[in-house]
Amino acid sequence: MHGTGSHSDIDDDELFAELEAEIENDDNAAVRERGIQQFKQEMERLKKLKENGHGRYDEILEEKLVLQTTIQEPLCIVHFYMPNFRRCTIMDKHLERLAPKYFNTRFLRVCVENVPFLVEKLGIKVLPAVYCFVKGVAKTRLVGFEDLGNKDNFETSVLERKLLDTGVIKHEQDDASQHTYTTATTTVRQNVRGGPSKDDFEFDL
Repeated sequence: MHGTGSHSDIDDDELFAELEAEIENDDNAAVRERGIQQFKQEMERLKKLKENGHGRYDEILEEKLVLQTTIQEPLCIVHFYMPNFRRCTIMDKHLERLAPKYFNTRFLRVCVENVPFLVEKLGIKVLPAVYCFVKGVAKTRLVGFEDLGNKDNFETSVLERKLLDTGVIKHEQDDASQHTYTTATTTVRQNVRGGPSKDDFEFDL
């Protein structure tokens, strides 16, 4: 299952080319050179994220790969589901909408039948179960629809707010650790994420 971004690859390429041209046309040579380097670094970072599945809502079938992904990805959301569970299908719909919007976060779904170790380790008994990982640490979990009004017709924005509160997804303007680089007409942002708090828990592998 994949989410769909707001721009095609062609649109992205055209946008990047336009931004790079604006940087190159800056009158200040030092600013221009610095802007070009920062721009290229950011584009390379975004390219690697896209290659690693960011911007999509993907399913992982192997338990080992789920573990590796939650540890390696700085920000990761995992939906533990069962096929044909109505509420799991509803959760899928909302997460698929959010995945392209929060490109820096990896969105995944895993069938509980494929991950018995994780189900036992996390004590999953109620589905859907959505776990939010920050730098390999489970920050919080949403179990069932209790935190979403306990109704099936909740809005995606309700889930979005809950996830924003955990820090597993972030609006650019809300990221206090974000650095902004500016040339005359172009702004390129690079996110720097903080570490986990003492109250979080992580896998003991």
